[in-house]
Amino acid sequence: MTTTLRPSGPLQQSEGGARSRPYEVRVNSRRVGRLLIAADTPFGPTVGEIRDLVIDEPDRRRGRATVAALAAEEVMRGWGCRRVRIAVPAGSAGGLRLAAALGYVEYSRNMAKELPAEPPALSAGVLGRPMTEAEYEVWNARAREAYAASWVERGLSPEAAAAKSAADHDTQLPRGLDTPGVALRVLEVAGAPVGQVWVAPLDGNAYVFDVEVAEAHRGHGYGRDLMLLAERTALAEGYRVLALHVFSANTPAVRLYESLGHRTTSHNLAKDLI
Repeated sequence: MTTTLRPSGPLQQSEGGARSRPYEVRVNSRRVGRLLIAADTPFGPTVGEIRDLVIDEPDRRRGRATVAALAAEEVMRGWGCRRVRIAVPAGSAGGLRLAAALGYVEYSRNMAKELPAEPPALSAGVLGRPMTEAEYEVWNARAREAYAASWVERGLSPEAAAAKSAADHDTQLPRGLDTPGVALRVLEVAGAPVGQVWVAPLDGNAYVFDVEVAEAHRGHGYGRDLMLLAERTALAEGYRVLALHVFSANTPAVRLYESLGHRTTSHNLAKDLI
């Protein structure tokens, strides 16, 4: 029996080279699953993604997903992609085994925490307060530069990274500190700011868009207090879940989030197409 992909919808394309197409996974003429192949990431048409790969229950554990993923990679090679990415839910043991067997390596993960009923206490002598307008002007310029630099490190050109940073910040903070739902909080110790955290709604939860301890104050546990401040902020806004994204190579951050009760919700993995 032969497992193949069959298009289930038209190819969607843009002038910039982005494209996507849904497929059915078939064994001979019988449909056994589905997936979407896309090359519409910020990295442009050379980076593709396999999305929503699902094999129907009666046909699982028979290698259908493996063949479907390999066939999807062939489609992306035909599109000119040089790298492929996938996201696997944390609870999908089979999906993680498949990704490992096919050579995918985790580069980041999404995490979330069910918040306690009562706001957590900050360390003694530590205070959280709203960011001032003057502080916002300084932070905004620095945050845009840092965000652009992070995308350059991940493969974007400096020009594309700067454009993405400007677009994302303009979208998320159209009115600066007055943007509805947005909370920018400063952590203060003995009257001196030591870090800040940005919390805002995303997909029905509170989300940590940015958290940073000032370089001169690192190594004193203020990262933990910033995350507790994020929890207090989320609870004050009526949210019960706090979510975030972290790069896997940032081991101290991953360990901090885990120690605070955050659990991985999905793994983001990638590999180069040979």
